[in-house]
Amino acid sequence: MGELIPIVAIIMGCGIPITALWTRHKQRMVEMQVDATAANTAERAAQYASQIQRLEDRVQVLERIVTDKGYDVATQIEALRDLRRVDDAGGVPLNLGRRENV
Repeated sequence: MGELIPIVAIIMGCGIPITALWTRHKQRMVEMQVDATAANTAERAAQYASQIQRLEDRVQVLERIVTDKGYDVATQIEALRDLRRVDDAGGVPLNLGRRENV
């Protein structure tokens, strides 16, 4: 039994530093994971913020279109259609003088 004491002491003397190194390694790995997750989350948050801003801008434009008095939506749509016909045909639309009442 007396012969086992030095063996146990040697094992404990080597095991404690190895365990400390392993624990430090695991801690660094967890910190790296947390940092990577935080960076990914921040990037996603920035993307969502820019997308929300674009959507809010579009909603403001739509609200302005709907609530602006004197804004003739049908006339504007027809003007856009006329422009598209000009682009498609490569010339001037033929129905410039004719406007339909909606």
